[in-house]
Amino acid sequence: MQSLWNENEAKKYQNDPLGMRVYTSRLLGSSQDLVLHGGGNTSVKIDNLLYVKGSGWNLDTIEKEGFPAVDIKVLKEMATRASLSDTQMVAEQREAMVDKSAPNPSIEAILHAIIPFTYVDHTHADAVVTITNTPEGKKQIQELYGENMLIIDYVMPGFILAKKIYEETKDIDWSTLEGIILLNHGVFTFDDDAKVAYEKMIDIVTKAEVFLGDLEIPKTECALTKEDLEMLEIRISHLRRTEITATIIETPETCYFSTLKNLDTILHKGPLTPEHVIRTKPFALMGDKDLNKDLEDFVQGYKQYFFEHAKDETMLDLAPRWAVIKNRGVVVFGKDTKETTILTAIISHTINAILKAQKLGGWRSLQRTDIFDMEYWELEQAKLKTVNT
Repeated sequence: MQSLWNENEAKKYQNDPLGMRVYTSRLLGSSQDLVLHGGGNTSVKIDNLLYVKGSGWNLDTIEKEGFPAVDIKVLKEMATRASLSDTQMVAEQREAMVDKSAPNPSIEAILHAIIPFTYVDHTHADAVVTITNTPEGKKQIQELYGENMLIIDYVMPGFILAKKIYEETKDIDWSTLEGIILLNHGVFTFDDDAKVAYEKMIDIVTKAEVFLGDLEIPKTECALTKEDLEMLEIRISHLRRTEITATIIETPETCYFSTLKNLDTILHKGPLTPEHVIRTKPFALMGDKDLNKDLEDFVQGYKQYFFEHAKDETMLDLAPRWAVIKNRGVVVFGKDTKETTILTAIISHTINAILKAQKLGGWRSLQRTDIFDMEYWELEQAKLKTVNT
């Protein structure tokens, strides 16, 4: 991965830390291998305030207005508590904002506050997460990055994650850390210099990319028919109670992916990163010769998944967001152009990651319980509604 830092451009912001924050955030957001459609977040500390990415903003297009200012002291105090509900966390963060009309601070605002550096960068870097989504992922990450990388087992983002890192870093000399890797989730880098924080991220991801190596894709032809798509569109539109369009992702990777022998097992192993589940659902429709029956099997499988994990949640719609039709290709089901574009990007990156993970012993994402908690998480549902308005 190449650094996009431009010294002449950066000089414009040498006396404007928030402007510099916008600049390096856009550098991160310009790479889909780091950040996909609203993923990741960044911050800068100025005086006693944390300017952190606001909900609903994308890093590749963010402006200064996308960084609500929050009282750092309040956020740090929140990290010391034994527990804090999602609703209470959001309410208290808003109360600590300078401008109450600004967007909600990132759900990772508390974590950004407790990291004792001016600039903090967080991405969901494909290459790093791919390694962690394998049977020996944690061991390989430890060997790859060594003792100067803080490695955190997966926990829910937000307060729970911030609390865990707060507890684990009480006796750590932060200056010895190159970054934080959150298994199955992403990467944090930080420094008092924006360029150093950014290029630490580039270096960490490059090391993972080199470790994974390049993909060699056998030549494979996709063979989905117009009739296949029309039938799926009608049935899935009915399930979702809105008109959808079936769109083929016709790339060498997706065509080859549809020919893998253990597809059904792979497709039930979970998403690339947990936040993707609010877009993609926990698994895809696995299609073969009888697509009507395969769709019925998907619906029953989703119901089973829901009832195995639900407490008092209300079931979401039963429509798949993407499908792999055995030996014929990969399809996404979007309600509009925007959703189709997002799904196409996420699924393309996921398939690429799975194919690379196969070389490391196979694909293994999160436990179903963790995936469900994210899909039905109150804050994630609220974020999706905001993004889609």
